[in-house]
Amino acid sequence: MTDEINEPDGIGRRSFLGYVLASATLVTGARLALPGEAEAAALPQLTDFLDLNDMMTVAALPTSHLITVEVRPDGTVAFSLPRAEVGQGITTSTAMLIAEELDVGLDRIRVTLADARPELLFNQLTGASNTTIATFTPIRVAAAIARLRLLAAAATELGRPAADLTLKNGVVTAPGGASLDIGALAAKAASSRVETVRVTLKPSDDFTVIGTPRTRVDALAAVTGRKQFAMDLQVPGALPTMVCRPPMLNGTVRSVANLAAVRAMPGVTDVVPIATGVAVRAETFGQCIDAVRALEVSWGRGTAEGKSDDDVLAELRRAELPMGLPPLTPTIDTRFTFAFRSNSALETNCAIADVRGGRAEIWSSLKSPIIARQTLALTLKIPASAVTVHVTEGGGSFGRKLFFDAALEAAEVSQKIGKPVKLMWHRADDSRQGRTHPMATSRVRANYLGSSVLGFKQVHTSVATDLGHGLGELITATVAGLPVGDSAFSQVFFQLSQTMPYDFGVVSRVLNETDRGFNTGSMRNVYSPDVTCARELVVDQLAARMRKDPYQFRRSMLRTDRARAVLDKVAQVGSWGRTMPAGTAQGIALHDEYRSVSAVLVELDCRPETVGRQIRDAVAGPRVTKAVIAVDAGLAVNPRGLEAQMMGCLMDGIALALTSSLHLRDGSFLEASWDNYFYTRQWNTPPEIKIVIMPTTTGEPGGAGELGVAASFAAVACAYGRATGTMPTSFPINHSTLSFTPKPTVPPIPQSPTDGLTFVR
Repeated sequence: MTDEINEPDGIGRRSFLGYVLASATLVTGARLALPGEAEAAALPQLTDFLDLNDMMTVAALPTSHLITVEVRPDGTVAFSLPRAEVGQGITTSTAMLIAEELDVGLDRIRVTLADARPELLFNQLTGASNTTIATFTPIRVAAAIARLRLLAAAATELGRPAADLTLKNGVVTAPGGASLDIGALAAKAASSRVETVRVTLKPSDDFTVIGTPRTRVDALAAVTGRKQFAMDLQVPGALPTMVCRPPMLNGTVRSVANLAAVRAMPGVTDVVPIATGVAVRAETFGQCIDAVRALEVSWGRGTAEGKSDDDVLAELRRAELPMGLPPLTPTIDTRFTFAFRSNSALETNCAIADVRGGRAEIWSSLKSPIIARQTLALTLKIPASAVTVHVTEGGGSFGRKLFFDAALEAAEVSQKIGKPVKLMWHRADDSRQGRTHPMATSRVRANYLGSSVLGFKQVHTSVATDLGHGLGELITATVAGLPVGDSAFSQVFFQLSQTMPYDFGVVSRVLNETDRGFNTGSMRNVYSPDVTCARELVVDQLAARMRKDPYQFRRSMLRTDRARAVLDKVAQVGSWGRTMPAGTAQGIALHDEYRSVSAVLVELDCRPETVGRQIRDAVAGPRVTKAVIAVDAGLAVNPRGLEAQMMGCLMDGIALALTSSLHLRDGSFLEASWDNYFYTRQWNTPPEIKIVIMPTTTGEPGGAGELGVAASFAAVACAYGRATGTMPTSFPINHSTLSFTPKPTVPPIPQSPTDGLTFVR
C-alpha cells in the first residue's frame, strides 16, 4: 500500500476516510476497508498469513465506523469503548489514542464501556489480545477527524486560516494569542448530516502520548475503593442473591425439603428453584449464606458423575490420535499431562438483573455482551429489543467473563420472583462449578539427525474447551455449540492461534477434544500454555541430545530476527549460563503469537531447604527467584501497561507450572476457595523481575494480553528439568500432593470464617 489514496475507497499507510455524523455536538467515526494482501514469510506457516487475531480484526472492520468520538460542550471528549475493561488497562490505552490524535490531555477524556450493541456484530468481543489491534486505527481516525473539524470551526470563529491555528491541550490558538476551548467549538464543528472526510494520521515520529509510559486513568479510583464494579451499583430494589448449588458438577434440583422454613429465616425475601440450583434473595449476603447453608435439596445426577482425575486422564489416553510409525532417525517421543485449572479472577461471577413487565435490564462485566443479550432474550422469551445489557468494569477475567452464567441466573431469578436481584457467586461456586481450563495431554515426537531437526509432531488431546461464545454473536456462537460445529470451531481456533517459531522441518499440530461434561472456557492464552510448555521442554531435550546449550540451540533454529532479538535480550539481561549452586538452574523459553513475540528467562531454586519449607496447608515446592522477560509486541501504546501485563503473565506461568490445579474427585472439584487453590503466592514469587520492552519492529500494535503466559510457564518447567536432572511431564508439579482437608460439598458454601486474625502472617 502507498502513502497516498489513489482510489476513493482505498487506505494509505496514514491517510484514511471517515465520517462526521449528524449530531448536535461533534461526533466522528472511522471508515475502514479490508486490508491488502499479507506479506509471505521466507518459511511460511498458516499463521504467517492469517492468525486468529487477524480474523477477528478483519471481522470487526465493517462496523468500525460505528465506534465514535464525541467532543462535548464542557470540553471533555467522550468515547464508549465496545470492549470490556477487566483490569488489563484498555481504558487507559484507548484514552491515549484519542489524546494523541486530538491533542487533548488525558484528564479531559472520558472512556466508558458500551452497552451491548448488536449492530457492532463481530466488533464487541474482548478476547485473543485483540482490543488494541482492532481499535488502534478506528479510534485514531475518529479522533483525527474531530481535530480537523475543530480547527475548521475555529478558523471561522477567529477569522484565520486553519493552517495558521494550533490545537494543544484542548485549546485552539491563533497567531497573536486569541484562543478557543474545544468545548466552545463542539456545537459549531458538528454537522447536520453525515459527511465523508479524508484525514491523515500523525506519523509515529510526532507521537507525544502513544509510546510513553502512563499511569492508568483509573488508578486512583482503584486504590481508593471508588471504582465501580457490578456489585457496587445501587439499582433500586436489587437485593443480595446467592444460589445453593449441587455437590456435583451440573447436578439438577429434584426437590427441596424445607423451602418454607428457609423462606422464614431472618432477612430472606425469596427462595426459588432455578436451572442451576436454588436461589435465595435476602437483605444481606450474610443472610443469603445462612439460608443457602440451611437448604435441604435432593439433587439429580451431574455431567461428570463418579469421575476423578485418573478417570479423565484414562479417557484422554484412549482418545489420543495415533502418532503414526516412528521415523528411522533418532527420536524423542514423550507425553505431558496438564490438570484442570481455575480462571482465578479476583471478582467472582456476579450480575444485577431487573426483569419485569416484559423487559429486562442487566448489569455485569461481560466480554461478549451481544451474545449475552441475544441469549437472555431467548431464555426469557422476550424480544431482544426489550433487553438492555450494561457492561460494567470487571475485577479480572482471564477468559472467564466470555461467559455470562451469572447474568443468565440473575435474569431467571428476577423474572421468577418479579423483583430486581444483585446476584453474586461464592468463591466456592467459582472453584467448583465455574469455568475451568480443561485437563489435557500433549504427545510430542521430534526426530533429528546430526544437528538438524527433521520433523516435529504434536498431538494435543483435551477435554473439550467450550467456545460457545463464538465471535461474540448468535451466528458463530450457535455454530460453536453444535455437535459437529464445535469441533470445527475448536480446530480453527487451535490452528490459527499456534505457531512454530523454530525451523524444525516437517511440522504438524493436531487437536483432538473429548468429554463435554465439564464447564470449561477460554482461560488466558487458551491452548498455548500447554502446547508451548510441551514443545519447549522437548526443545531442551533436543539440545541435550545434540550436546548444545539450550539458548544457543534455540537461537540457531529460530525462523525470524524478531524472535532472535528477544531471546538474545533475555539471555543478556538474565546472564544466561552463569554458575549457579547445585539444585538451582536457569530456564529459557520463547513464544510468539498474534504478531508479537516474547522470551522468558527464570532462575529456579529446587534445593531441599526451599522445597521442604513449611507453609500452612500448602505444598511449598520450588521457588522462582529471578525472572527476565523480553517482549516485542510491536508498537506499545502504553509501555507501563505492557509491563504490567507481562508481570501478570509471569505470575500465571509460575502458577501453571508449580502450584495451580483443581482436583477432581467423584464428580466434583475439591477446591473451595483461594485458601486451597494455590495461584502464585508471595512465597513463590520472584523477588527480582526485569521486563524489557523491545523497540517496535512493526510500527503497529501486536497482541499482548496473553503473550507472556506460555513462555513463562515453559521457562519455569525447563528450569525445573535442569535443576533436578529430570524433565517434568505432569503439571503443575505438585498436583499429586493434596495439601489441604477438602471442605464439604453439602452445604455447598463453607462456613464463613471467624478466626481470620489467627492466620495473619
